[in-house]
Amino acid sequence: MNVVLVSTYELGRQPFGLASPAAWLRQEGYSVTCLDLSLQRFEGKAESLAAADLIAFYLPMHTATRLASGLFSRVRKLNPKTHLCCYGLYAPVNEDYLRSLGVGTILGGEFEEGLVSLARRLGSHSASRRLLPASEQPEPRISLAKQKFLVPDRSGLPDLDRYAAVQMPSGELRTVGYTEASRGCKHLCRHCPIVPVYNGAFRIVQRDVVLEDVRRQVDAGAMHITFGDPDFFNGPTHAVKIVEALHAEFPELSYDVTIKVEHLLKHREHLPVLRDTGCLFVTCAVESVDDDVLEILEKHHTRADFVEAVLLFRRVGLRMNPTLVAFTPWISVEGYVELLRLLAELQIVENVAPIQYAIRLLIPESSKLLEVPEVRELVGEYDREMLYYPWVHPDPRVDQLHQDVLNAVQRSQARGEGRTQIFERVWKLASEACEEGTVQELQLGGLLAMPSRATVPYLTEPWYC
Repeated sequence: MNVVLVSTYELGRQPFGLASPAAWLRQEGYSVTCLDLSLQRFEGKAESLAAADLIAFYLPMHTATRLASGLFSRVRKLNPKTHLCCYGLYAPVNEDYLRSLGVGTILGGEFEEGLVSLARRLGSHSASRRLLPASEQPEPRISLAKQKFLVPDRSGLPDLDRYAAVQMPSGELRTVGYTEASRGCKHLCRHCPIVPVYNGAFRIVQRDVVLEDVRRQVDAGAMHITFGDPDFFNGPTHAVKIVEALHAEFPELSYDVTIKVEHLLKHREHLPVLRDTGCLFVTCAVESVDDDVLEILEKHHTRADFVEAVLLFRRVGLRMNPTLVAFTPWISVEGYVELLRLLAELQIVENVAPIQYAIRLLIPESSKLLEVPEVRELVGEYDREMLYYPWVHPDPRVDQLHQDVLNAVQRSQARGEGRTQIFERVWKLASEACEEGTVQELQLGGLLAMPSRATVPYLTEPWYC
């Protein structure tokens, strides 16, 4: 049985979503080829694809799903008889569309056992390679089983130094490894793609597996580890024990994590541990500074909580990197200016990746946002190819500002401009979009005196979706 696992995009990371199932499938004796199309050419793996009995696409996010959907016809031309599978967060929520493109099996949640089951089924019954109706798929579409994980097998993937790196203040580029200590999330934020699959559940990856995975990546050259958990403090005791053990074994190793505002405040006693064990920065899904918007999204934090968390980080000596959903149907031009003003006043402009100023709310199939009547009223018909419900802001100035900001950020980044300089361009666009006299001029002199981006550690692949 020949299996090809395919990743199209995962934020510049070596994909855990290929390495983990590869270990499971190889343990069963299957021949597994891993193909990361963010770095490898489709044509370069044509021979493996043509010989594959099973080709499984990993779909952890929206961009990855759109890229994968454009490849299915090419795969079929190479190998008309292969069985196509899609797995990961975006597989079950786009099931109807994926099946219409010839995908035979859909796996979400804890997918490793499902992939092994599928491989066994295909190996035992050649007839089962035909497309089965969704109702006849033996493997669960969404599994929340508590698995005993295996150490990911990264053999055959591109070397770590070909992926995103951490730019350090000294100018050093640190090779980055990637692992996961947990999956899913305890929370039900309405805009989050995790919720339709995990629905408030989260599952840990056993500590010994995480530690061995990091050891092997350090041996392969990793100097920094990104923990890809949706929220590292869903299980704070589990998380803290892992970083303490890693620091004891690799005191020079740095890392970054993602933690929501609510957990940063609730578990603030653990923040010094993060600082002392090598945490370079914490990515935090702030999303908005408008309390009404935060309530609609069910973020369970307020503007005041965000400000408190920023000040807490400053006292502790940690760096927060906020992520934003800057453009929503409920923000005004003036509200957008207020978002920028607060970031400037808190002196965290250098902590924000410029693309965050242009992020627009994405409403995919099965989004919990669709439970809100006003959202149902404002969205258009579902776009199967774009994989979202389109929406138009009631104030055309907001949609125009979004496009202007997106264009400006893309052009400025292409020119290599720094974060403060890009922020100034965005501020000017937002100010000009306001009605005359509604915005007081923001004094940017303090920002210009701030350290340049070169003093802020950051991943060379910007956060996107």
